[in-house]
Amino acid sequence: MVKRARRRSGRFTRWATRDSGQRWRRFSVLPRSLLARTFLLMASLLMASVLAWSAIYAWLEQQPREQQAAQIIISVINLTRASLVSADPQRRMELLTELSMREGLRIYPDGEIPGFEPIEGNRNLAAIEQELRARLDPRTRIVVSKGIQTGLFVSFSIADREGVDDYWLMLPRSRIERPLALEVIGWGAAALLLALGGAYLIVHRVTRPLSAMKRAARAIGRGERPAPLPERGAEELVEVAHAFNQMADDLARMEDERALILAGISHDLRTPLTRLRLDMEMSGLDPAAVTDMSADIDDMDKIIGQFLDFARVTTGEEPIESDLASLVLEASQAYARHGFPVSASHIDPVPAMRFRPLAIRRCLNNLIDNALRHAGEKAPIELSCTLEDDAVLIDVSDRGPGIPPEQTERLKRPFTRLDSSRAGQSGAGLGLAIVERTLRAHSGSFDLLAREGGGLIARLRIPINNSPLALR
Repeated sequence: MVKRARRRSGRFTRWATRDSGQRWRRFSVLPRSLLARTFLLMASLLMASVLAWSAIYAWLEQQPREQQAAQIIISVINLTRASLVSADPQRRMELLTELSMREGLRIYPDGEIPGFEPIEGNRNLAAIEQELRARLDPRTRIVVSKGIQTGLFVSFSIADREGVDDYWLMLPRSRIERPLALEVIGWGAAALLLALGGAYLIVHRVTRPLSAMKRAARAIGRGERPAPLPERGAEELVEVAHAFNQMADDLARMEDERALILAGISHDLRTPLTRLRLDMEMSGLDPAAVTDMSADIDDMDKIIGQFLDFARVTTGEEPIESDLASLVLEASQAYARHGFPVSASHIDPVPAMRFRPLAIRRCLNNLIDNALRHAGEKAPIELSCTLEDDAVLIDVSDRGPGIPPEQTERLKRPFTRLDSSRAGQSGAGLGLAIVERTLRAHSGSFDLLAREGGGLIARLRIPINNSPLALR
């Protein structure tokens, strides 16, 4: 009991981990493709690099710019002070007016500035103020104002015969602060876009062979033989493409050898089975024993036929353009002519499409035989062919015992049957595996669904526009 509980606990932990990982991937804001993730990473690194270099440049040029601004202010104040001191006191107002008109400078006596609303300066102005106090006057102040009079105000004093007068020199902020030019923003954006474009091209050249390899791997998983991957580009990508092509060739050769072996063994076994049947019929044995032995030989022949069908699922037949609905109708009529309760309940007209008729007919025969075997030869079997979106759905419905939902995927594997059906049942457990391989080769899907009211629905879903690789 403890071991069983531990096993269940371990199973639950794995399921919980898997579910949590799937939920994380589902709700993650990060893109899932390698191209998008790598490009997003490179774009983030480029943006961070640009911002870092901009910050470094601003920090390196901050002190020289502050010293230059302080020198400009000192020069303007010294020239203004010299002009006011040397000018006739009665003509100082004319001089101030001329400075305002020609140079954009305004000088106000301390405390007589109309609409003056000082606001707190920034760190750069504090550094400039400290430089001015060290080189000009310890009482120098710098104030940024808003309101009617907007600009940069710098205090200074003039000493004459009558005493010391305090003044405010207003400078346009454009003379001290360097505005961010639109040209700089434009060139910076152009450089960033160029870098991002280059990063995208680099990432695309890396991920494009991976995308081709992904499509080829999926084609191999469906039993197809994709075209060899181009072996060009970087050395690592060339080696990976070469190794993948070699693996695909090895798998294709192994598949051909497996099919050849299965076909050879099956063919060689049918010859002695035929001789056994003839010897048995001519031996004069009891008719009941002959009947039983003949039934065993028939079962062996069916198993050999399943091996042959499994070996030639994707080989030996080229796809053609035909009517799938007619094929379903013919399959139901063939069984009905032999006295089996098989009928076509609903057949929709479907457009002509490319598929392998013998392979699809083999799938229908396997599903109908399974339904008759498990539901009983007197139980009705219904076939339907409907059109849904861009695919054709073929249903084989019965009223048998059904299949537990947790067993449906396991039964699609080769040589697999339900435990309850092993005794007294013929076949090698390849029927559903043949259907699964055939549908994969047609880029479709095969599902086993519970039927309402009891029974089973075997559903084949075949896309109308099949993959060109699957139907080449």
